[in-house]
Amino acid sequence: MTVYSRDQIREIILDALSAIAPEVDPSKILPDRPIRDQADIDSFDFLNFIIRLHETFRIDIPEKDYSELLTLNSAIDYLARRCTEND
Repeated sequence: MTVYSRDQIREIILDALSAIAPEVDPSKILPDRPIRDQADIDSFDFLNFIIRLHETFRIDIPEKDYSELLTLNSAIDYLARRCTEND
């Protein structure tokens, strides 16, 4: 499994968000506020965001874990942890 730095994970998250909500300025995403609120995306777009993360990181993201992807910081923490679990 690929090991990613926290900065790389952050960039991948913001790239995935930009693909779903291209009108969003990634530099304006605050780390501790809900991504959905800041990007003004609905639940369908949020699911597409999670699918992009799943495809990029090649990890399963079960529905029970979606709440761990609500903010930029929590998403970075979650993905950093998940990307090292199988090493």
